[in-house]
Amino acid sequence: MRDFQGRVAVVTGAASGIGRALGVRFAEAGMNVVLADVQRDALEATAAQLREHGGEVRAVVTDVTQADDLLALAEATEDAFGAAHVVCHNAGVFAAGLSWEAPLTDYAWVLDVNVWGVIHGIRAFTPRLLSHGEPAHQVITASMAGVTTSPFVAPYTLSKHAAVALAETLYLELRAKQSAIGVSVLCPEVVATRIGDSERNRPEHQKRDGPTHAERDLVEDALRASTVGGLAPEAIAARTFEAIEEDRFYVFPPDGDPWRLACERRLDDIRHVRNPNYEPPVSS
Repeated sequence: MRDFQGRVAVVTGAASGIGRALGVRFAEAGMNVVLADVQRDALEATAAQLREHGGEVRAVVTDVTQADDLLALAEATEDAFGAAHVVCHNAGVFAAGLSWEAPLTDYAWVLDVNVWGVIHGIRAFTPRLLSHGEPAHQVITASMAGVTTSPFVAPYTLSKHAAVALAETLYLELRAKQSAIGVSVLCPEVVATRIGDSERNRPEHQKRDGPTHAERDLVEDALRASTVGGLAPEAIAARTFEAIEEDRFYVFPPDGDPWRLACERRLDDIRHVRNPNYEPPVSS
């Protein structure tokens, strides 16, 4: 997809971080933008920011864990601007912990947002994109955690592996249909976002209960510390925009990045039928 002027982009998880940066990038390209997020105040602030740059923007409060909210978002998009052309299934949350100690509420919440949120999104938008038949593109935000494995992050890692598999399946299905819809899976490294503070948006019925756990606290504290010096969300948005232009599926860090090397080590373990190994993906 290369024609963006006057087209329509939809971004979930758009109130902050990568989602906000994607919205800005699409507006700069002359697109009309629909921003969706569960956080009303932050969403409206982001919409106001885009409008200051002359963008045509709509903000729709959306809980991606609810299928009806995604259908309402698709309908609101069409009511405001007509057909969508770029849809970014970007909302995501994080929880760490030992696989056998993480409370079921952690698994439920992370899977609801990171997996079911994408499922609801592609079910709401893909039929509409197919129906209008114009060049379009869907982006599923996963993570380099979706192509690597690490200890102490079971809920998040399995959710992102599922997101990658879903994106790959969607890509193959749309190619089999010979459609004009491209698909990309966005797998960022550590980015300067507030994902380490995902708890702020956790629903009451999925709050944690029971004792704290050392490994969980260690990993979540480390994530909050690492994102402070992480890559700017704007760099991820630029990388994603380029992938949409090029109809490129995998949106990865550059060659030689520690996370790319970690992915290659995992693929080598699979290729050679070796037991899994783990080396922290840190810069030398």
